[in-house]
Amino acid sequence: MRSISNSKVESYDLSVNGETHTIEALPETPLLYILRNQLTLYGPKYGCGLGQCGSCMVLIEGRPVMSCIMSVQAVGTKKIGTVSGLVGNNGDLHPVQQAFLDEHAAQCGYCTNGMIMSAVALLDRNPSPDLKEIHQSMQINLCRCGSQSRIIRAIQRAANHLSEEK
Repeated sequence: MRSISNSKVESYDLSVNGETHTIEALPETPLLYILRNQLTLYGPKYGCGLGQCGSCMVLIEGRPVMSCIMSVQAVGTKKIGTVSGLVGNNGDLHPVQQAFLDEHAAQCGYCTNGMIMSAVALLDRNPSPDLKEIHQSMQINLCRCGSQSRIIRAIQRAANHLSEEK
C-alpha cells in the first residue's frame, strides 16, 4: 500500500537554462514534473519513471541526471540545463544538436533528449573522446529504435566540430 505524503508545498527558486524560476511544489516532487508541468519545458520526457532509460535527462551542474528520480528539494540551488537551453541566443543549435540532425540520429525521437544531454556532458568533460568513451557515456541511455550507430556518428561529428573550433 502506498503512503500519502505528509509534506507541505514549499517554494523553490530553480535556476533553469540560466533563468531563475520560483515554483511551488511538494519537496519530493520529481524535477521532471516541475520542468514539464510548471515550466513547460518538454525536452525531458517521461520514459520509465525509474531512472533507467534516460529520456528525462537534464544536466545539473554539468552532470547528466535523471530528472524523473531527482526530487525538486534535492536540486536546491544547483544549475539545471535542459536540451532547449543548449540553443544559442541567436537560435543556433548546439554542435551536438546539429550533429544529431546531420546524422539523422533520431528515429522515433523519444530518447533523443537524453542522448543529446549525455553527449553534451561527455564533450564538456572530454572534447576528444575515443569510441570506447563514447560508448561508455551512452550506456545510461536506452534507444529501442536501432539508431545507435547514427547516434555514435553524431557524437563523433560534434567532437570533430568542437575540436575544429578551438
